[in-house]
Amino acid sequence: MDALQLVTDWPVDNATVGVVRAGARPDLLGSTGPDRQPFEWASVTKPATALAVLIATEEGTISLDEPAGPTGATVRHLLAHASGLGPEPGPPLDRPGARRIYSNVGYVVLGDLVAERSGLPFADYLHHVVLDPLGMTGTRLDPDAPSGAAATGLAGPLVDLLSMGRELATPTLVSAETHRSATSVQFPGLAGVLPGFQRFEPCDWGLGVEIRGHKQPHWTGTTNSPATFGHFGRRGSFLWVDPVAGVVCGGLSDRLFGPWAVRSWPQLADAVLEACTRAPGGSDEVVDPH
Repeated sequence: MDALQLVTDWPVDNATVGVVRAGARPDLLGSTGPDRQPFEWASVTKPATALAVLIATEEGTISLDEPAGPTGATVRHLLAHASGLGPEPGPPLDRPGARRIYSNVGYVVLGDLVAERSGLPFADYLHHVVLDPLGMTGTRLDPDAPSGAAATGLAGPLVDLLSMGRELATPTLVSAETHRSATSVQFPGLAGVLPGFQRFEPCDWGLGVEIRGHKQPHWTGTTNSPATFGHFGRRGSFLWVDPVAGVVCGGLSDRLFGPWAVRSWPQLADAVLEACTRAPGGSDEVVDPH
């Protein structure tokens, strides 16, 4: 895929990006870089943690609307960054449901809750219900991650990141109903700051994933559909799913997120979507990854 040549111009020492089709036949459309070298995922951990939490709700281990975190908050609030908790440990910054406050500590609370109810360390539970079923054999959860393992602790290769992207696009581990809820706006209308960008009103999130909506500027492309959802991380990692285009794109690097990513990631997304549109038969063409 020629669009991936853009990655060679990124100001990073090492980067890897892949594009796959979303749907019944999730073929690799292209990749560049070392697809089996592990990188830190940072906050791209959160969609994996959220998936584990959603599986726990379907198993009856926990409930989306049970109390969790600060007074008045629920598991749903924590997943959607609407609990009132701040980014790091400390007292709540607002009441639950008042605004969208991106919270690492909220995901630590979720990991602890699942561990308590399941009787397993969260890392073991995550492996059992998410990583192992998806064949993500190269990915591990670091219990000593600075912001907490459940929030930022995963590290693994591109092939595993794309496996999770396929699952987020076409679920096999949760029901279609749960998937629709996870990728729909929760607590509509909440204003908030998208980390690394600016304040948006609304600042839409689902359960574990940010929903693009009409945010601009944004880390996905200008041509991504408003239904696009995904996450990016401080370690120069990203994963997005555009369900309208039927495309999944993920990337990992060894440079911290910053202005370079704000410039480069949207350019790449637009080029990827254009390439998929131009390919004969739409995004069904499998192209040479090199």
